[in-house]
Amino acid sequence: KSSVQTIGEEQIQNPYTELLVLKGHQDIVRFLVQIDDYRFASAGDDGIIFLWNAQTGEKLYELHGHTHKITAIAPFSSSDVTEEKTDLIITASADRTVIVWDCANGRQVQKVSCFHSTVKCLTVLQRLNVWLSGGSDLCVWNQKLDLLCKTSHLTDAGISALVELPKNCIAAAVGKELIIFRLSVSNSGSEGWNILEVKRLVDHQDNISSLVSVNDLTFVTGSHIGELIVWDALDWTKQASECNFWDSSVHPDVQPEIKLSQSPHETSVQHLTSDEECVFAAVGKGIYVYNLQMKRVIACQRTAHDSSVLHIEKLPNRQLISCSEDGSVRIWELREKQQLPAEPVPTGFFNMWGFGRANKQANQAAKKMHESTPVYFLELVGDLIGHSSAVQMFLYFGELGLATCSADHLIILWKDGERESSLRSLTLFKKLAQSGDLQLRL
Repeated sequence: KSSVQTIGEEQIQNPYTELLVLKGHQDIVRFLVQIDDYRFASAGDDGIIFLWNAQTGEKLYELHGHTHKITAIAPFSSSDVTEEKTDLIITASADRTVIVWDCANGRQVQKVSCFHSTVKCLTVLQRLNVWLSGGSDLCVWNQKLDLLCKTSHLTDAGISALVELPKNCIAAAVGKELIIFRLSVSNSGSEGWNILEVKRLVDHQDNISSLVSVNDLTFVTGSHIGELIVWDALDWTKQASECNFWDSSVHPDVQPEIKLSQSPHETSVQHLTSDEECVFAAVGKGIYVYNLQMKRVIACQRTAHDSSVLHIEKLPNRQLISCSEDGSVRIWELREKQQLPAEPVPTGFFNMWGFGRANKQANQAAKKMHESTPVYFLELVGDLIGHSSAVQMFLYFGELGLATCSADHLIILWKDGERESSLRSLTLFKKLAQSGDLQLRL
């Protein structure tokens, strides 16, 4: 019997009761990026980029220029003083090219094909009006795709993820290592740029699979074997770590499945996101809420989906959304668990911190913590059924709804049914009022 939660047809707290299916892609759609409040771009293995209207579902532009699958995409707003603000997107492909596109007209602005390997990640440093590409080298570019500086060849594996840090620094994930680079800009009028490697952090035991910035003081990394490390963003020291996400004792309410061993696929940190207080981690089939101040997991759903969770996001309220290889998209609410004073402490829950070593002292500390801090749980409040294959990621557009992309080649816009119904009624009322005015005039 599956231990994954299910929800009935009555989904009172799920507003997404209408959907629009957007067709156009001919292969897996892997990326969605938001351009502004109502526009977004999609890209994937067919090498085509589409621009869409999130409100109406209208296809705005179809961008052709790559010959292989898209490997990275990033939005970039030009902030040139002499020009008006221009919305751009940068795309990298397995054809070893990078293209800058103008979102206003769907045209190619610039194309570069001088890469020795595929660019796997793109990061925009909006403050400096430059962007970085990560592959076998780390390169710094301006908006016109002029190469400002680059590192020497790092490894054949290349950079898999990048994140901006304070003081013009960048953290790059290269295999098991985290490399810190500093970008220096010449004070003279000429464009003198330089990038230097300043530190290598080798605390991870396996390849780094996810990297996220929390704020100006903290960033977090996750690896394929379920390690999560919290770093100081200023001096790059390790602040905290967690490596027992896969332990069945994490969630005392769920009966553990009997397994001889855990495969890396089941423990891999697929995706990380955060707010100021917590890091939200997609680990294997589960989702976990790690509180940065308490330095522990405060809530989890060990089997949130039937397959690996590929993407997770925190909504402005106390809700989370997750999507999975099983084709499902789920809405969760973080709630405080009401516990009786006499209820025994589930020690395994607290053994998440300290690598699962259980002893008398740890249990006493756990009891003390249990008495002073609330315990939370994640309740399933919505299940969005629409895709027939792995849902790669999604974008949240507030009242405009949710956009999801999938291996089934489709993008779905999920809409608030009540809001859409009232908008239609308002439009109809205006039309009736206008026709009434017209008849009166006649």
